[in-house]
Amino acid sequence: MQTREILAASPVMPVIVIDELASAVPLARALVAGGIRVLEVTLRTAAALDSIRAIVAEVPEALVGVGTIVSPADLEAARAAGARFGVSPGANAELLAAARDSGLPFLPGVMTPSDVIAAVAAGFDTLKLFPAKQAGGVGMLKALGGPFPQLRFCPTGGIDLTSAPEFLALPNVACVGGSWLTPADKVQAGDWAAITRLAADAAALRRPAHAA
Repeated sequence: MQTREILAASPVMPVIVIDELASAVPLARALVAGGIRVLEVTLRTAAALDSIRAIVAEVPEALVGVGTIVSPADLEAARAAGARFGVSPGANAELLAAARDSGLPFLPGVMTPSDVIAAVAAGFDTLKLFPAKQAGGVGMLKALGGPFPQLRFCPTGGIDLTSAPEFLALPNVACVGGSWLTPADKVQAGDWAAITRLAADAAALRRPAHAA
């Protein structure tokens, strides 16, 4: 699957931080049960890579990606763990080249028009706007649509269930990213039913057919 195909599988891509390996599989199953299949597991904890391996092995319905990729070494670790795609908060020339050459579907992070130009020059047409709220949110995406009509974005950062529809209504938004689907207190409590409900609410958001 290519990056746009992956993002089209869910209107919302949860940004997941897993502290305990034991939480990984039940958390993924809870999200999938609610209709959210595309999962970004971030490399922010010591349990991240083992969690990704476990989800890949035990939750085949999930499309598991690795987030917080900031170096070629992170990219290779993601591939080795079985990730279906990678996501970065930002990108430099070295990371963009490594991602392009790896063949792994990759969503590079951008914040400015210059970032966008660099990513396009490296061969990418589907990008993560991060942090979306601080970067200008809906207004920024509308502005980028003028000079870059061929691009699609996954805005992430400061988006919640209430604001997501405004982003999803834009023609250049493929999906949105957000951490509200996996609140830390629910994960720590093992309240998987609550997470399934949050996922179901997110999955019910209008899918932007124009963003394919």
